Amino acid sequence: MQPQAVVFDIGNVLIEWQPERFYDATIGPDRRRAMFAAVDLHGMNDRVDMGHHFTQTIYTTAEAYPEWRDEIRMWHDHWIELATPAIDRSVRLLRALRAKGVPVFSLTNFGIESFDYAATQYPFLLEFDRPYISGHMGVIKPDPKIYQMVEDDCGVTPGALLFTDDRPDNIAAADARGWQTHLFTGPDDWADRLVATGLLTEEEAQ
Repeated sequence: MQPQAVVFDIGNVLIEWQPERFYDATIGPDRRRAMFAAVDLHGMNDRVDMGHHFTQTIYTTAEAYPEWRDEIRMWHDHWIELATPAIDRSVRLLRALRAKGVPVFSLTNFGIESFDYAATQYPFLLEFDRPYISGHMGVIKPDPKIYQMVEDDCGVTPGALLFTDDRPDNIAAADARGWQTHLFTGPDDWADRLVATGLLTEEEAQ
């Protein structure tokens, strides 16, 4: 079945999301490893993605770990440096699909305030026909509920949705619901998949 709508993850699909890389560059790999071992920073970020307040969540965590206070606050104060750069070819593919009249949705684990801020730096985040932002939905991937919420809202049957994400667990959850899926490993393979489905020509996918 040719997909009727394409669903993009954002982190590491449209924008690189590499907190460890940022910290390696700012505090060094050894100190970064020690901090990530002592503090569940990704768990903190999951709370933001579930709708907890961006600033309050991070600053409260920082106060709970005074030895890492300044470094944890960087997750907030230097957030855009953790989420950079844009993956330009993926952005072009998003726009090429929309130019062809293909409905394009986002499905992303993203906080409310952090998404609003990101959109000021990356205007293409506001170009989706339907944005599904976990912070507003109160649930994160790979919980099956978030996929069901997309299905219930968008009006497209699961088998007609083509979803790309960089995390195998998120892809497996979509597979289980009957979605068409593509594990994102880079924009070139994703472009090839969109061409193979007939949604874009080779020229349109450049």
